[in-house]
Amino acid sequence: MANFETIEASTRMRAGKGVARATRREGLVPGVIYGAKQEPALIALDPRIVMRELKRGGWRSRLYEIKLGDTTTRALMRDVQFHPVTDQPEHIDFQRLASGERIRVSVQVSYLNELTSPGLKRGGVLNVVRHTVEVACDPDNIPEKFEVDLGTLDINDTIRWSNLIGVGDSRPTIIDRDFVVATIAPPTVSAEALAEAAAAAAAAAAAPVKGKGGAKGAAPAAKAAAPAAKPAAKKK
Repeated sequence: MANFETIEASTRMRAGKGVARATRREGLVPGVIYGAKQEPALIALDPRIVMRELKRGGWRSRLYEIKLGDTTTRALMRDVQFHPVTDQPEHIDFQRLASGERIRVSVQVSYLNELTSPGLKRGGVLNVVRHTVEVACDPDNIPEKFEVDLGTLDINDTIRWSNLIGVGDSRPTIIDRDFVVATIAPPTVSAEALAEAAAAAAAAAAAPVKGKGGAKGAAPAAKAAAPAAKPAAKKK
């Protein structure tokens, strides 16, 4: 099961741009919690909490329990509006989670047994196509992560949606195909190897040519290097 992170917020009594500006002057970030067929709840948050969550990354798929006094609301952070000059958050939208009402959420994919994978042991490369997979699921059964077992996979094997472990009753938002999540690609030539090959080719091209061609080529060069002799002075 997914973990919910608790953040504290205060209630705003009124809506409107003027009230939102007043909230910002008080040093808070205005926000709203909507959805689940309930009235929107107007809230205000500490900007330090907001920046902490934004810097962590993946905030659109992180699950929150927003504490408003004695009540707690489960929600997803869906959108953040930023100031065009300072890039500071100016407004936050949360989507309320309701049991039985499916929501869209991105779930991280975790890869297991990389050290025992036959393909990776033979020099293959794990080519990750999707680090996360977007699914529709019940808020009470949001997977914490999906897993892929690489223990039996060889070079050119493909991992698809149907191969993921821990899907449960989640439904992918891509429904027209059994889409690719990752592959084990054949070994690739490293950048260092390419650089060494290029250096060897350059050295070979710069080396003097043996045989007749080299001897002929040396004579003109020697003549060109010798200074021109001055004409003999005439006797008077």
